[in-house]
Amino acid sequence: MTSDRKRVAVVGAGMAGMVAAYELSKRPDLDPVLLEASGRLGGTVETMHADGFTVETGPDSWVSDKSAARELAEALGLGSELIYSNDAVRRNYLVRGDQLVPMPDGMRMMVPTRWLPILESPLFSHEARMAYLLEPGRAAELKAEAQAQIQARGEDFDEPVRSFITRHFGPEATETVAGPLLAGVFGGDIDTLSAGAVLAPFVRQEREHGSLIAPAMAQLERDRAEGRAPEPVFTTLRSGLSTLIERLAAALPAGSIRRGTEVASLRRCGTGWALALAAAGTGKPERFDAVVLATPAHVTRALLTPVHPEAAALLAMEATSAIVVALCFAGEAAAQLRVPRGFGFLVPPGRALSEEPELLAGTFMDQKFPHRAPPGGVFLRGFFGGHAAPRMMGWEDGRIAEAARLQFAKLLGPVPRPDHAVVRRWPRSLPQYAVGHPARMRVLSGYLRELPGLALTGNAYHGVGLPALVHGAQKAVSALLPAT
Repeated sequence: MTSDRKRVAVVGAGMAGMVAAYELSKRPDLDPVLLEASGRLGGTVETMHADGFTVETGPDSWVSDKSAARELAEALGLGSELIYSNDAVRRNYLVRGDQLVPMPDGMRMMVPTRWLPILESPLFSHEARMAYLLEPGRAAELKAEAQAQIQARGEDFDEPVRSFITRHFGPEATETVAGPLLAGVFGGDIDTLSAGAVLAPFVRQEREHGSLIAPAMAQLERDRAEGRAPEPVFTTLRSGLSTLIERLAAALPAGSIRRGTEVASLRRCGTGWALALAAAGTGKPERFDAVVLATPAHVTRALLTPVHPEAAALLAMEATSAIVVALCFAGEAAAQLRVPRGFGFLVPPGRALSEEPELLAGTFMDQKFPHRAPPGGVFLRGFFGGHAAPRMMGWEDGRIAEAARLQFAKLLGPVPRPDHAVVRRWPRSLPQYAVGHPARMRVLSGYLRELPGLALTGNAYHGVGLPALVHGAQKAVSALLPAT
């Protein structure tokens, strides 16, 4: 290391931190150091392999139309590893009672792109179907209402997801479709989640077009007229998403990764920053020219409070926990299962399938990605979240796996004991973007300009999916570089 190279610390080695360190390593004038409190890299990205099953214990894929993760994989030489969801069998279900009811085909989240599936769906009453049918004709009214809200309350006007969706499609569709969808993605509540944060493209459509259905259907017609086939909905890596973490780590300079190194405090030190590292024993500060905090919101808030309490206060957000359960069946056990065609199901928040804590979602992984199971194998993945996950954190793995198996059995019929069961707990892993989140993030960006050489990235800011984490880390580094 030459004296003119500037040292940059990246705190936290989840996906965002790994990408930030990788981006910094491309600069010959920088010396990145990646500090991770735990003994492993990747955060919630973790892949396990057992007898032909590829088990993702965190995210299993990313949405294909968001390109940042795919472009990163290709840049790391993983283009041949990209595989896509088996959309030929794509169908999603909602749970009603102990039955799986298919969601209408052609839905873009809660927005339909075709009328016939809505009219034929047993999920909706006559009133709900009429609310959908009438929405395009209310475009001018909806646009005027959105503009009136902006004029009255400013560009930063925000509202709960429930009120936004109800305005377009009525209360029944909101409760039936939007609630389970958003709970499955964010582990959150549509009464408190920010429409501006979690439904940003739809909010922009409302302000521009009024209707959400009309532009969705118009885009589908344009695609058909121009012969564009829809791309597969989801993308992943054949060997598992941990391969992405491994390639990022391999691309970093030798000796730049420090596992088991917790940052105890952060303070300004001249034109740079001083970090007290718990692993150093004495807690003696180590100086860096710049710092990227890629830690969870509550950790970032604690580090930032002594430096800029007003900025830290903006990170006082709730975060829900998640527990992922993978149940893998082979041979005779797999042959006993009767799993319907499709990708999986969502459970309306607040209902219980049994006295055990409720699943928020279940995925038929061997159908979504056939490469995830050996021939003839069945792979079910369950997701506990919301209010259930915190009280299950102390349960033994076997008890959690059994709770998941019993709930799958209520919906699918008899479910034998799995050949392999994997349980992963992810405490406080899903930050909740409460109403007003976009405005708070804009204020936070302003405060960060008062702290040259400091950048923040991770899932607390602008999205929770892998593409959002990749893009956010790249953006944070780009903003930081002029200051280094």
